[in-house]
Amino acid sequence: MKDQLIRVLTRDGSLRGLAAVTTSLAEESRRRQNADPTAALALGRLVTGAALMGGLLKGDQRLNLTIEGNGPLMRMSAETDAQGRVRATVKNPHPNLPLKDGRLDVVGAVGKAGFLHVTKDLGLREPYRGTVHLVSSEIGEDLAYYLTTSEQVPSAVSLGAYVETDGSVGAAGGFIIQAMPGGDESRIALLEERLRNMPAVTSLLREGLDANAILERLLIDIPFDVKQTSDLIFRCTCNRRQVGRMLAGLDTQEVDELVEEKEPIQVTCEFCKEVYTFTPDEIRAIRP
Repeated sequence: MKDQLIRVLTRDGSLRGLAAVTTSLAEESRRRQNADPTAALALGRLVTGAALMGGLLKGDQRLNLTIEGNGPLMRMSAETDAQGRVRATVKNPHPNLPLKDGRLDVVGAVGKAGFLHVTKDLGLREPYRGTVHLVSSEIGEDLAYYLTTSEQVPSAVSLGAYVETDGSVGAAGGFIIQAMPGGDESRIALLEERLRNMPAVTSLLREGLDANAILERLLIDIPFDVKQTSDLIFRCTCNRRQVGRMLAGLDTQEVDELVEEKEPIQVTCEFCKEVYTFTPDEIRAIRP
């Protein structure tokens, strides 16, 4: 099942829904970050949340979700654009936490205190920035809290990832359901109750359900139409020219000393882990 996002609208106009399969995206993020199973699970949820919110972007708009907690993961970020191109990073990919009640301890890895930061580049003079305290550190509930309080759009959110015994991501995906202006907000509470009685989203994915089928299960008595279908892929925006410009802007004694010692400089992208190597002569040519 390929990674894909769909956006739907109920025929009465009261609810908007987005659902995504992100298995390959979450696994690629895990592989590039060399994340252990707990970090892979947390990163998979965050990547899914970013992909879903990217479904509301247009044109050249971009979005970043960053979680900073007091747990051993420390900080993790996921970025996306309107074309479904996503990348992610985690500060500490090896929290090395024991199981809690037989399950991977995402809450312990994130930490019980911290913040969710949302940054949107909407093509305006300044990007939009919103921040909320973490309410559960489960990531899905934290994103729902942000959407409901900061953007004032009542939302139900489910994000999930399943990690295989070999540490790889075997399934990942999720959905967001939002009450539209003028719609019946009580439906969100009804859907949240339905969510509590539904299998986990990763269980549905492992049964073979795609994004559309998952929404059909959730909105079983509410007719809807699919408004958008798009593919999701891992793609990093870094490149050699961009890294060169960054080096050219550095005014540090350390860089100058490396150049004088004729030592090459290596820069590693925090998202894709691509390594860019610059010789002293190349650095002299780009630095003012």
